[in-house]
Amino acid sequence: MDSWEPPPIDLTISREFVHVWYVSLDQSESLRQNLAQTLSEEEHKRAERFHFRKDRDHFIVARAVLRDILSHYLQREPEDILFHYNAYGKPELGQNFTGMNFNVSHSGNVALYAFTYGREVGIDVEQIRPDFAEEPIAKRFFSPAEAAVFSDLAVDEKKEAFFSCWTRKEAFIKATGKGVSFGLDNFEVSLVPDKPAALLSVKGDKKEARRWSLKSLEIQPGYKAALAVKGHDWRLQSWQWRPLEQITTSTKETNISRSELFLNRS
Repeated sequence: MDSWEPPPIDLTISREFVHVWYVSLDQSESLRQNLAQTLSEEEHKRAERFHFRKDRDHFIVARAVLRDILSHYLQREPEDILFHYNAYGKPELGQNFTGMNFNVSHSGNVALYAFTYGREVGIDVEQIRPDFAEEPIAKRFFSPAEAAVFSDLAVDEKKEAFFSCWTRKEAFIKATGKGVSFGLDNFEVSLVPDKPAALLSVKGDKKEARRWSLKSLEIQPGYKAALAVKGHDWRLQSWQWRPLEQITTSTKETNISRSELFLNRS
């Protein structure tokens, strides 16, 4: 597993670093209620549209933690942060925070967040489902070259290879800001188990693949995750978000801001 450390007190980010945060979405009811206070009206409406309570709870935690982490980078209260969406639906910050980029992914009980300054970034995590049928999905969405490599793998390699390929492709299209409209079969990534993550080619631009970095992330058994970053001149720092034990204590009584409560700096 990658090393997931508590964040520093003086949390800042510059172009030379990429920050990835790991979060468990299974939190206590009292913490979820506290977190929910920072959500916008639109986010509350989105939460209510989930059919299953577990999905609704995970959405609340994932969205509120995004606000909390951003509040530390931006020195704003979590509830004061406004999100905008590009033409393809990717969330981003307003004009007052140009240069700060982020991306979010969650699956199962895990959420991952990637933050950069001055460069594009995308992240994806997927819970590996034992009963998932990889073959038809690979034939439909992988590039011809990827599908051929996948087809030649041993049966016991295919599940790991599929989710490695899928997370790398998702991370890349999210980093471009175009999402699925980019076309999952318009580029090729590495997928052979035990081989480094890499963007191998992009249709229509022979040089584009060299402009990007892909990295596999080790989080916990039963999951695959990948990070896509524009450029190669960066270093990864991995943080773990943890609530303080005193999270339910009134912020007014303790004279501690809500955002200070949510990051464990021990």
